[in-house]
Amino acid sequence: MSFKLNAEHEAIREAVREFGQEEIAPVAREHDESQEYPEDLRRQAAELDFVSPHIPVEYGGAGMDAIGRTIVTEELWRADPGIGSAIGSAGFGSSMIVEYGDEWMKEEWLPKIASGESASCSCISEPAHGSNVAGIETHAEKDGDEYVLNGNKMWITNGTVADVAVVMTKTDPDAEPPHRGITAFLVPTDKDGFKPTKINNKLGIRASDLAEVVIDDVRVPEENIIGEKNKGFYQLMDFFASGRTSVASQAVGAAQGALDAAIDYANDREQFGQKIKEFQAIEHKIADMATNLEAARSLTYRAASHVEEDKDDTAVRLASMAKLFASENAVDIADEAIQVHGGAGYVSDHPVERIYRDARITKIYEGTSEIQKNIISDRLL
Repeated sequence: MSFKLNAEHEAIREAVREFGQEEIAPVAREHDESQEYPEDLRRQAAELDFVSPHIPVEYGGAGMDAIGRTIVTEELWRADPGIGSAIGSAGFGSSMIVEYGDEWMKEEWLPKIASGESASCSCISEPAHGSNVAGIETHAEKDGDEYVLNGNKMWITNGTVADVAVVMTKTDPDAEPPHRGITAFLVPTDKDGFKPTKINNKLGIRASDLAEVVIDDVRVPEENIIGEKNKGFYQLMDFFASGRTSVASQAVGAAQGALDAAIDYANDREQFGQKIKEFQAIEHKIADMATNLEAARSLTYRAASHVEEDKDDTAVRLASMAKLFASENAVDIADEAIQVHGGAGYVSDHPVERIYRDARITKIYEGTSEIQKNIISDRLL
């Protein structure tokens, strides 16, 4: 299946690439070393419609199609995965609001997220429950016309910088099977009892905010239920395929950044009286890296088109295939980029060691590579 981009898609790529080269790349190393969240860059990106491009136009977003969103993510991560993650994840959880939120939720929060004024987060994973979403223990109990939320969330992107959170809870702890008792709540993060703690010891994507969140007697009105009570897991499943396709595009972007750096170095570095690009060993590495990258990109775009048009088992399977293949190859390509650099690739003077660290996360979040293999095989056997 061919994915020839139209003029609008090409314009999106050009615009994001220019922003990445001029604004992100020059400060990438600085943000990686300081672990400072790039709020100013997030706001600048929002002015160009690069933050949460899925948000509909009527709520201040760009309303891009799936391929357009894939390109935005890819190019942001090509410039720098850490800052790209911070910008691209600014609207985590907002898809749930777009699809299932009441009108007041959309009007209050979506324009703020799209404009860069606010960031959002999605509180799903817990210390004891990562891949097993159905096992979450955070619970919500009815008290008059309010719900009282208690629990502990882990690995929450934007946990300390978000103004609003989508929190997955158990509202029916006795439900069988357990996923039938999960409900999504809209929770402003300034609520008493919402306590995030930043996680600073990450291997990569250090410019992106990550936190543990303790939820201690957080009270929200009943109207803050997103969608239907006890239907949160099913609502969340609607976004698994798009989330995995997004991670695949992150991996493609990181791999492209690593390949770019390897090509630049091969054209510049001299050994034994010639450019190292003239050695067949380097030529073959670059050829393999580029071929695997292009295969990952094509699979990712195909998954994106199916996620947008079909949202069926084929879309789910292709999204998992794209995430699996792109993430595994991103790490391999970054590894080969370090090899092209030799000893110079092992220190922070060049971006490849940072990209190598950054790319590794794509094999873990939104479902590990092992989980993706389970999903793929379940739909084939």
